Amino acid sequence: MRTKAVSLLKELTEAHSVSGHEDEVRAIFIDELSDCGELSADRNGSVFCEVGDVGPRVLVAGHMDEVGFMVQNITADGFIQFVAIGGWWEHNLLSQRVEILTRGGEKILGVVASRPPHFLPESQRRQVMTIDQMFIDVGADSRRDVVERFGISLGDPIAPSSGFTEIGRDDYFMAKAFDNRVGMAGTIQAGQILAQSVHPNRLVLCGTVQEEVGLRGAKTAANFSKPDVAIILEGPPADDTPGFARADCQGRLGGGVQIRMFDPTAITNPRLARLAIETAVEEGIPHQVTVRRSGGTDAGAFHLANEGVPSIVLGVPARYIHSHNAIIDVNDYLSMLALTIALVRKLDDEAVEGLVSYL
Repeated sequence: MRTKAVSLLKELTEAHSVSGHEDEVRAIFIDELSDCGELSADRNGSVFCEVGDVGPRVLVAGHMDEVGFMVQNITADGFIQFVAIGGWWEHNLLSQRVEILTRGGEKILGVVASRPPHFLPESQRRQVMTIDQMFIDVGADSRRDVVERFGISLGDPIAPSSGFTEIGRDDYFMAKAFDNRVGMAGTIQAGQILAQSVHPNRLVLCGTVQEEVGLRGAKTAANFSKPDVAIILEGPPADDTPGFARADCQGRLGGGVQIRMFDPTAITNPRLARLAIETAVEEGIPHQVTVRRSGGTDAGAFHLANEGVPSIVLGVPARYIHSHNAIIDVNDYLSMLALTIALVRKLDDEAVEGLVSYL
């Protein structure tokens, strides 16, 4: 299971799939799950694999997209101006490598740059550059060079360039886009395992589009798949680095899967949260219960869909998300995978009905 997890995480994190341009991750989803169930897609590009044909509809979902950028303008002397897709902290950008995906399918390497500090007034050197003050250098010398030789056009998506790398110890890995390629890997791997065994429900595996720009894909995915319960797999920010109180940490690397009770976009169905915690305890799965003051996930859209969908978020804490180099402990991923599988196996008709029986 671990070997498959690592190879899948490598393939997914190194894919280029900025919001609205999720083709590479979608292709991996289809390739990995084509033998597991019936594939389908909605008209926004979210993709589904349905396994089984009896029982409640249990959705396991991750979002396919990552934060990135888009070509906004090409200057006369061949530099590329860009806009952000998703949430970026400008501190993380200067001197980082990026890849521009052209309409011809080529990936053009560039570096994010700005006016050098040597030429700035002293008063400006300590200020954080905004994105509209930055540009990408691909080694071109004119707009014509960028367009004709490199094949770059306005609107082309741009992703961080960062390889999947083992660091420090056997269990720690660094890469871009763990938010949310851990969720996609978990969705795929859970589906492959559950497809080989009996489970008391119709399992719907899902990769959504455009989560990073407002949970857009989840809104149509929920209407398309009509789940009775939703398990959202995510790569939320860790809080175990300097600047956080260690005693208050709820997202520690090595602490196990996060079970999220609350964030400003969704309150977890209390009965589903209790079932998840009890299952983790029964199965001996390392876990951390989390109440978040900020942030949000696709659960914000799924739980409001149709007549209401009890939803829960299971996460793999990742340091430095929304940057070129995030870090996870793969054991937390394996804990998320184990809890997802165990929870799905408990969600029969009676269990699901118990989540929504209020009269």
